[in-house]
Amino acid sequence: MKRFLLIAALCNVLATAPVLGLVQSGPQHDRPQEGGQAPASGGVNTGGTHAAVYDQEHRPITAGGFVKSGPVIFSDVTQKAGLSTWTHTMGTPQKSFIVEANGSGVALIDYDNDGWLDIYLVNGSTYDALSGKAPAPKAALFHNNHDGTFTNVADKAGVTNERWGFGAAVADYDNDGWPDIYVSNFGKNRLYHNNHDGTFIDVAEKAGVTLGNWSSGATWGDYDGDGKLDLFVPGYVHYDVATTPAPDKKDTSNAFCQFRGEDVMCGPRGLKGEPDHLFHNNGDGTFTDVSEKAGVADKGGYYGLASAFIDVNNDGKVDLLVADDSTPNYLYLNKGDGTFEDISYASGYALNESGRETASMGIAIGDFRNTGLVDLYNTTFSDDYNPFYRNDGNANFTDISYQLGLAEPTIPFLGWGNAAIDYDNDGWKDLLTANGHVYPIVDRMPWGTTYAQRPLLFHNLEGKKFEIVPAVEDSGLARVVAGHGLAAGDLFNDGKVDAVINVIDSHPLLLRNVSPDKHHWIELKLVGGPKSPRDAVGATVYLVSGGKKLRGDVVSGGSYASTLDPRIHFGLGEATAIESIEVHWPSGTVEKFTASKPDQILTLTEGKGTRP
Repeated sequence: MKRFLLIAALCNVLATAPVLGLVQSGPQHDRPQEGGQAPASGGVNTGGTHAAVYDQEHRPITAGGFVKSGPVIFSDVTQKAGLSTWTHTMGTPQKSFIVEANGSGVALIDYDNDGWLDIYLVNGSTYDALSGKAPAPKAALFHNNHDGTFTNVADKAGVTNERWGFGAAVADYDNDGWPDIYVSNFGKNRLYHNNHDGTFIDVAEKAGVTLGNWSSGATWGDYDGDGKLDLFVPGYVHYDVATTPAPDKKDTSNAFCQFRGEDVMCGPRGLKGEPDHLFHNNGDGTFTDVSEKAGVADKGGYYGLASAFIDVNNDGKVDLLVADDSTPNYLYLNKGDGTFEDISYASGYALNESGRETASMGIAIGDFRNTGLVDLYNTTFSDDYNPFYRNDGNANFTDISYQLGLAEPTIPFLGWGNAAIDYDNDGWKDLLTANGHVYPIVDRMPWGTTYAQRPLLFHNLEGKKFEIVPAVEDSGLARVVAGHGLAAGDLFNDGKVDAVINVIDSHPLLLRNVSPDKHHWIELKLVGGPKSPRDAVGATVYLVSGGKKLRGDVVSGGSYASTLDPRIHFGLGEATAIESIEVHWPSGTVEKFTASKPDQILTLTEGKGTRP
C-alpha cells in the first residue's frame, strides 16, 4: 500500500507541473488516477482519463513537441529506399469495427542468405476483398539491394498472403539453414517455407497450423529442448464480420462501444476472446497442438496481441510471455517437462504497478540495466502509461516505470510495436516505440491526443533513468504517422540499428540511424549445432567489454506482431577490445568465443568457432 500511495503522490505532482516544457490543460478530475480506477465506460483503455498535454504551439504532444535543432538520430529514407511504392490497407478509414483498427506487423528477414536484411510487410484487407468483389491487398517483401534501396519481390517470391493479415514471425523451423515466415491472419494463417531459390510455398495446411479465426503476434521457440522450433500463436478476438455489434447499436454491448463518452468501434471488451495455441514441431514438417497439455491454452479467454519465447529466470529454458489487450498478461514458466506453470500474477507481470490490467500491445525485451537479466517493456493504450517491468531475479518483476521516467511522457500516446535498441552504441539499451491511435474521432476532440502520432525514443542513462530524445523538426522522430508494427535491425550493415514501422492505411516508415556518435559495436549471427535450432533462436550471449557485461538474446517474435533482426547487436561505447563472448546455446552447451576487434559482423557457429 505504501508503494501505491507513493506513486499516486508522484502522479499528482507530475500532473500539476510542466513536463519537458509542455503545457497541460483539462479539469482536475482528468488527471492521472492510480489505484486501479476503471473508466466509466468501454473502449480498451483501462487507466481512466488524463489531462490533455500540448506543446508550446498548442499542438497535442502526440503530433508536436518538436525542437528546431539538435542531434538527428533517425532520418526518414522511406522514399529514397523505395518503400513508398507500397501501401498498407485495412478496412475503411472510419474504423467502425475492431478488425479494421489494429494494423499489421513487419519482419526483418535475410530470406536469400546474402548477409543483408530484407523487409517483409504484412498487409490487411477490405470487406470487398473478403467477399470476392475486389482484389485483395498484398503483403510486400522488399529485397535489400545493398545500396540503400529495396525492391518489392513479393509476387515473385510467392508471399503476398492476400488475406486479412496481422503478424509475421520469422524462423528456420525445419533447420535447413533458410528462414521461413509464419503469417497470422484474420482467417487462416500461412506458413511460408523457404525454397532456397528466392521463392516460398505455403505449407500451413500440411503442417496443421492454419487455425482460422483471428490470430495475432506469434513467436517461435524450442520449449522442450529437442532442437526443433515450436510455434506459439496468440488468439485475439473470436470475430464474426456479420454479427459484431456496431457502435450505433444501443444494445447490451454498447458500454464497450464508447471512449470518453463518444461512440467508437466495439471491443475488445464485450467480445469473446480467441484461445491461444502452442504447436509442437514433430520434425517431419507437421505440428501437433499441445496447448492444453502444456498449460498455455488461455482458459481466461484473454485478448492476445503479442508473444515471445525468452528465458526470464536464466535456467536455460525459454519461458513464454503473452501481452494481452485490456486483460492481464501471461507469464508461463517453463518446467522442463513439456509443460508450463502460469506464474502471471505471482511474477508481477500480469498487472501494472497499481494492480490493474493494461491494454498491452507490444513487448520489448532486453537487459536494460546490464545485470544479466532481461527486463520487459510493454506498450499500452492512450490515457495509460507504458509499464517497464524490472527483472528482480527468479522470474519476479516490478513495475518501475515512474521511477525511471518512462511513465508520464507515454500517457497521451497509444503504443504498438517497440524494441530494445542501443541506438548510440554506448553499451546501454534504449527504447523505441511506434505509436498511433485506433479511433479517428480523437482528432476532433480536445483530449490532447491524435490518430497519427510520432514515434518515441528513450535514451537509457546507465540503467537508472530514461529520457526522451527530442524530435528534431523534419527528422525521422518527427514523422507523425499511425504506426503499428515495428522491427529494428541493422539494415545497412553499418553497425547502427535502424527501424521499419508498418503504418496503417499508408506507406511504411523506414528510419535510418544517422546518430552522430562514434562508438564501437559488434554484431553476432549465431548458427546452432545439431542439437540446437539451426538459427539459434533461444540462444543467449554474454559479452564482456569495457568493464560491462552485456546480454543479448535471439528471439523470434515480440514487439507488436513483428520480428526483429535475428543477429545480436552490442554497442561497446569507447571500448576497443572485447574481453570475452560466452554463448549459451539452446542445446544446453556453453561455449566461449573470441573477437579480434570491434566494428564487425561475426558469425558464431556452435562447436565450430567464428568467421566474418
